[in-house]
Amino acid sequence: MAQTSADSLRTTPLHSRHRALGARLVDFSGWEMPVEYSGLTKEHLAVRKAAGLFDASHMGEIEIAGDDALAAVQKVCTNDAAQLVIGDAQYSALVTEEGTVVDDVLVYRLADGHYMLVVNAGNIAKDFAWIREHIADVGDAVAVNTSSRYALIAVQGPRAQQIVQTLTEVELDRIGYYTFATGEVSGIRATISRTGYTGEDGFELFVPPQSAPSVWDAVQRAGESDGLLPAGLGARDTLRLEAGMRLCGQDMDDTTTLMEAGLGWIVGWEKDAFIGKAALLRQREDGVAKKLIGFELDERGIARHGYAIYGGDDQVGTVTSGTQTPFLNKSIGMAYVPVEYAKVDSALSIDIRGRRVAAHVVKMPFYRRSPDRKDR
Repeated sequence: MAQTSADSLRTTPLHSRHRALGARLVDFSGWEMPVEYSGLTKEHLAVRKAAGLFDASHMGEIEIAGDDALAAVQKVCTNDAAQLVIGDAQYSALVTEEGTVVDDVLVYRLADGHYMLVVNAGNIAKDFAWIREHIADVGDAVAVNTSSRYALIAVQGPRAQQIVQTLTEVELDRIGYYTFATGEVSGIRATISRTGYTGEDGFELFVPPQSAPSVWDAVQRAGESDGLLPAGLGARDTLRLEAGMRLCGQDMDDTTTLMEAGLGWIVGWEKDAFIGKAALLRQREDGVAKKLIGFELDERGIARHGYAIYGGDDQVGTVTSGTQTPFLNKSIGMAYVPVEYAKVDSALSIDIRGRRVAAHVVKMPFYRRSPDRKDR
């Protein structure tokens, strides 16, 4: 899936398309990726109002197969994969024995005894080694890093379905949220998954790397009249933040637990023992000392990652993610604070370049798409 560029950065099969479109390219987890094409704000608004086209081929795929594949997935992932039928996907996580986050993942049930985990780009090698080590004693289950077999193209936004439907005979209405189907997209065999990282309806298309450019071109042509725009990592980040989606390595990592991150809903509490279960159960019963909150600034300013947060005169945390959102037109962010400061409407202040700016805690997500849009 990747090549080595002159400066040792990896590239996706769509790299030539990004250059041809004049994208501004940056180093992202060792990959040369487009941060923007026509401008972050323009791309962000296109996804909220029409559709955006993303290259997500830097993401990794790790497949687990064998008679005991389910047991292996159940051991290393927090959510209950036994609930999945073939064609289902599920948000889950890999955690340590202390319940802290190794990575967040999507789990796909491809067939009986065959699962695929989609992992974050910067964690592919680490996750693969971690999974292989922890399933070694499970039985008939083997993990394979199959990232080189896939390119991943995301089409996101309220017009995503009508755009993709023009390119496939698969009935997209029958693909529910967090489910997938296989079929052809513009004549190319694809896995069509109703998932995404923007807070909008949309699809992620797993296609052979050599076919990715032709699928990208077909989607771009099909969506041109509907207002579809290629969108980069900049818009991807502001979109996911508006939607309250955590960024692994920034909003959660090996110093924070799933419970502190507000992700207890992706824990299969009733399933048999899995890595981190005891620690997470203790936190569910005893509570947490700190909590990830959403905040909104009450004054002008942008709270960036790493900025100090104060409760009165005391520093109580630091910003994990923050931005001025193009669609909501608000300055928002996330941070871990002690639970006594985590109640909605609690007053905080943020040090922005030596100036204390007033803020308050708000309920997440900051943005939720209209209920009349597709979301099953």
